[in-house]
Amino acid sequence: MTEATKLREDICRIAKSMFDRGLTCGASGNISARLSDGTFLMTPTGSSMGFLEPSRISHLDAGLHLLSGDPPTKEIPLHHAFYGTRAATGAVVHLHSTHAVALSMLPDIDPDNMLPALTPYSVMRLGKVQRLPFILPGDPAMADAVRGLAGKRSAVVLANHGPVVAGKDLWAAAYAIEELEETAKLALLTRGARAAGLTTSQIASLVRTFEIDW
Repeated sequence: MTEATKLREDICRIAKSMFDRGLTCGASGNISARLSDGTFLMTPTGSSMGFLEPSRISHLDAGLHLLSGDPPTKEIPLHHAFYGTRAATGAVVHLHSTHAVALSMLPDIDPDNMLPALTPYSVMRLGKVQRLPFILPGDPAMADAVRGLAGKRSAVVLANHGPVVAGKDLWAAAYAIEELEETAKLALLTRGARAAGLTTSQIASLVRTFEIDW
């Protein structure tokens, strides 16, 4: 099995799992991954993550021109901004997951670090999560906002829209974005309950031990 064939199948498998568990719905969400030759695989525009076909996944060259498959997601610039600013990025996942979107709309969250440090794995897999302002879907300003972070964040949440996470490979990006959604859910469930999150010293220990960008 070639690298591209396996990656196509993994994209479809992960996307269906996320769709089936309600992490994104309808024709929302998209996934991309970079191949070792510098080309990209991306989910097609207007497609449902629950019903993708490996042969129809978009294959783009390094200049983002379509080589084969269906036309790609309109969020190409958003994905490409992560690849361009974080050299280690091997995949990007974008969802419209309910709890992350809900948290992004609350008035009193810190846009520079919108996800409270409630569990060690949210810190380890995500670092600080930036909330970006509302931008029209597909607008190149989304990519500009990500580039403005200068590669300092692997995870952002587009206000009123959804999370986007870059990872070293497809599975790492998928695990991280699921951690983001679960932590957002925990944050909403414990909101107003004076829950004890991680202390500053506990976060510092995690950052040192696991060499996390913080």
